[in-house]
Formats: sequence, C-alpha cells, structure tokens
Amino acid sequence: MIFAELPVTEAEGALLAHSVRLAKASFKKGRKLSSADVALLREAGRASVIVAKLEPGDVGEDEAASRSAAAAGGANLSPTAPFTGRCNLLAQAVGVLVVDRERLDRLNLVDEAITVATLAPYELVEARQLAATVKIIPFAAPGEAVARCAAIAAEGGPLLQVAALRPRQVGLVQTTLPGLKPSLLDKTVESIDGRLAALGCPPAIERRCAHDEAALAAAIADIRAAGAAMILVSGASAITDRRDVVPAALTRLGGTVEHLGMPVDPGNLLMLGRLGDEPVLGLPGCARSPKQNGFDWVLQRLVADLPVGRRDIMLMGAGGLLKEIASRPQPRAEPAAVAVAPRAPKIAALVLAAGRSSRMGTNKLLAEVDGQPMVTHVVDAALASQARPVVLVTGNEADRVAAALGDRPVRRVDNPDFAAGISSSLKAGLRALGPDIDGVLVCLADMPRLGPATLDRLIAAFNPVEGRAICVPTWNGKRGNPVLWSRRFFAEMAELAGDVGARHLIGEHAELVCEVAMPDDSVLLDIDTPEALASLRREPLRTA
Repeated sequence: MIFAELPVTEAEGALLAHSVRLAKASFKKGRKLSSADVALLREAGRASVIVAKLEPGDVGEDEAASRSAAAAGGANLSPTAPFTGRCNLLAQAVGVLVVDRERLDRLNLVDEAITVATLAPYELVEARQLAATVKIIPFAAPGEAVARCAAIAAEGGPLLQVAALRPRQVGLVQTTLPGLKPSLLDKTVESIDGRLAALGCPPAIERRCAHDEAALAAAIADIRAAGAAMILVSGASAITDRRDVVPAALTRLGGTVEHLGMPVDPGNLLMLGRLGDEPVLGLPGCARSPKQNGFDWVLQRLVADLPVGRRDIMLMGAGGLLKEIASRPQPRAEPAAVAVAPRAPKIAALVLAAGRSSRMGTNKLLAEVDGQPMVTHVVDAALASQARPVVLVTGNEADRVAAALGDRPVRRVDNPDFAAGISSSLKAGLRALGPDIDGVLVCLADMPRLGPATLDRLIAAFNPVEGRAICVPTWNGKRGNPVLWSRRFFAEMAELAGDVGARHLIGEHAELVCEVAMPDDSVLLDIDTPEALASLRREPLRTA
C-alpha cells in the first residue's frame, strides 16, 4: 500500500488519510476521493493531500476484515457488516465461548495489519453479545497475509465458536451434621437454583441426608433415579481427601473420582467425578454464596456439553484468582463500578407508514410492487436485518396497512395525529422504544428497494464513542434514507413539529455524522407519485 502526500490532481480514487474540512464540504478519514471531491479540494486551494492507495495484491480493510471474520467464526457466531476495517462476531445463542488459543496466537502473529481480539476463553455469553472483533489496522492488508490467516483459522475445526447451553435436570444432595442450621441449607438451594436459572435449567431436585458415606450413597442413587442428569453434592464438611465422605460415597456406587481440587480461588476444594454418564461435582463451601467461584466455571462448561476433565481443571489457574482482597475488591463490592459485558448496540427499526399519500391520490403503501404491497418490502428488509424490535407506525388507513403485513412480527403503534405530519409519527414511534435501545433506524415505508444489507451496513458503522452517532447512507455522494440516530438525539427529535423530519439535526451535529457509501441507489428512491410508481414497476426489484 502506498501512503504518501500526493498532489490533489493525482488523488482521485485514493483514500483520504486524515479528515479535511473545507468551506463547502467536510471529508472524513477513509473517504475514497471522487472526481467531484478533487474538484472541491482544488477550488478550496488545496495543492496536496495525504492519502493511501492500494497496490496489486492488497486487500481493502473492509474486505480483509470480512474474510478474516468469516474464516474465524464457527457455530453460533455471526459476523456483522464490516466498517472502517472492523468486523464483529456476535453470539447467536446463550452459551460458552470456545477459543483455540494456540491458533489465535498464531493468527495474530502473521502480520501487524490483522488483529483478532476475543472475550476470555470459556466466558459465558448472551445472545447478541459481542464475542470477538477483527480489526484491520491500516487501510489495507497484504492479500498473502489475509490468506494465511484464513488458512490458520480453517485448521482442525472452528477457531472460535459458542457452545450453546443444553439445559438439563440437576440434582442437589446436601449432607448434614449436628448443629448445622437448616437456613444454611435453604440458602444453598437458593444459590444453586439461581445459577441454574441463569443457565436455563429448572430448579434442582434436592435431597438431604446425614454426612455419612452410606447415607450419602443412598441419596445420590435416589436422586439419580429421580431423573437428575448431573449431580451436585454439598457436604456439611469440606472435602479434604480422596477418601473423604463425598468421594467415598461416589466410589461406593461404582463411580470414579477424576480430580480433587482446582487452581481457582475461591473454589479450591471442588471434586470432579462421574457416575455412569452423569457428572458428579463435590461442591466447595463457596458454592453456598452467589458470588463467582471455580464451581461456576465448571458448571457452565458442563451445561454447554463441553468436556471437563482433570487436565482442563488443572489449566484454570491463569485468571483463577477470584478471591476478594482488600486491595482488589470484586466489582460487585462497588455497585457504581460493575462491569458490563460487551454487546452489540441495540438498534431498533422505526418504519413510518402513517402518511396520507397526498401526491399519489391513493394510499401508496398498499400499491402492489413485485406482487406485494409496497409497505411489506421495507418491513421485510427490517425484519431480515440485525435491527430489533421493528416498530411500525400507522395512521392513514391504519387497519388496512396493518392487515397487509399479515402475521409479520412487528410492533404496531397507531398515530391518531398523522395528519399533523411526519414529526408526529416519529414522536409516536420513539415513545414506543424501551430504555435499552441505543439507536433507531428511521425508515420510510415508501422505499421498496431497500434491503437488509443496507440497514446492517448502517448498524455496523454506528459507534457514538468514535464520533459516529448519526449514520447516513449515500450513493455517489448524495445522502439518502434511512438514517440511524443515536439515543442522545431522541429528546431533540421529540420536540419536532409539523411535516418535517429530523434532517436539520444532521447539519447541527456535523461532527457526529458518518456517511456510509452504499452499492446502489436504493437509498435515494422513494415513491411519491403515480409516475414514480409506474417507472418502478417497469424495472426489476433490486435490494441491497
């Protein structure tokens, strides 16, 4: 890749290395300079610009990120659309992230241009949570390096995957000794059931017995017969030896003790055993507490059907110091500092379908386009995208518009003030969004060429922390719709009045605007007149 200061006259087609602000326009870093851009730069008196130009064999940052993410991601991981050389991998199910650490290290050692970062191996992830990210550092990566990374990722199964949880019935046996309060046993049940609920499992089947080898063996056999697919044993006294009560009871039944102890604190005194096909865990005393300990690490893997053996437990020492100490309290000790798991921004799609279609003479949203009412095309694009929820704002002929959508899973909001203009529909839709929504795609229902990839490109570009709080699609430099707005603008949008949208906010917050180039003109095409509809029907429907 060539990185240099070039005369403006030679810069067409190059990527701008640094943002440039002109009197008539602002060009952001990474923009591919067009002939019109060059003309504006010359008019502004700029003689040269610092740019990057790809050479033969180079792969552009977005394509390189997309290829690398596709190669690295396995089961239950889905790549987002790439933007500025970044492609995220999102979990598609609740489960445990599995990382081939050795291959990940080799991949990151291939070339400084290509980086892959993940959550900690075996971390529990939620659906839609950010599990990994691929970032290309410069504007392009060597094609040979991209190919080598893809080859490493393809060796011997997935480099990254999410092992989905497989909930099952768990049994809990608690032993008792004289003086042990029943309230402590009740607290243990509450703690265990809370952990199981978080993993999608039903409450544990429980038995209580004396802290005695024979009594415990009978209780384990009974709870196994009751249908427990995993057995947890919480002893009244900690397990201190392989010949202690809990391991002895398991051996008495013909089970095996695979390992005793673990390099995780709290959680050191955990026993891993097996009775037939069912795992049996002798719990450390800390399992009575809801605070994280080594038992959680083992339980999560087992519920995800990941093998846990002696070696697996003995390799848990790195990062295994979970114990609270005065100099390093766990985050829960300071509520204001609780860590939040990384996740993809939650973006809603707001489909405005309340207008009167005054220039059409009839409700254009019900007009047939490619065999379907026009409104269905935009709604289907939103449903096929990463946006959730999809909210439909109706007004004019509300019941007919809603009926046209059949049983599509959209949230409908009726705007009785639709005659007051588009601002009233926008406000009605915003009121329907929950407090967990990070941004909203404001979609016009009369844009039938709009496709899900367009919406996903905008979502991929969205990053308010990096100054991309308003994402606007463009085609050949012209701005179109839909626009993705950060939540920070909801209050200003709620103050709008009349038949105007929020476009003026783009000019007022230019420093937060990100233009996202699209591969076709679908973002510019809305249908307002019979002539426009007739023209559209003469062309095959295209989606992006």
